[in-house]
Amino acid sequence: MVLPAVVAAQGGQGSGGGGATLPEAAQAAQRAWLRHDTEGLVARSPNLVLRIPGTDPSAPLGRAQAAELLRRYLRLVQERSLDVREIKEVEGGTEGFVELDRRYLVAGTTAERRETLFLGFRRLGERWVLTELRSAP
Repeated sequence: MVLPAVVAAQGGQGSGGGGATLPEAAQAAQRAWLRHDTEGLVARSPNLVLRIPGTDPSAPLGRAQAAELLRRYLRLVQERSLDVREIKEVEGGTEGFVELDRRYLVAGTTAERRETLFLGFRRLGERWVLTELRSAP
């Protein structure tokens, strides 16, 4: 499943999780990332495991700390696109995973870069919340 998103179509509200369905939660996270809305991305997460360049893989972080680390990670980049490549529910529908293909430019450069983002979600009640965000080249 590919849900394209280009930077020009960043409007709309939503947080990075909390959708009633996993695809809705994935789209909300996609929108928050494209807007660099790090607080919105982690808004419904009680804590978050964050594995991105420049951070040490450690215990789950609180919302404020995760949002700040993500803000620093995104501050010098311009998003080109962020496409949802796969959405998968596991563990009887209590956990889910989303794979995103990200293309971006670093400030001061013209070479487009690419990375894969892996998002882990957990169903809490009727909502899906982001519990893990991992980056891979």
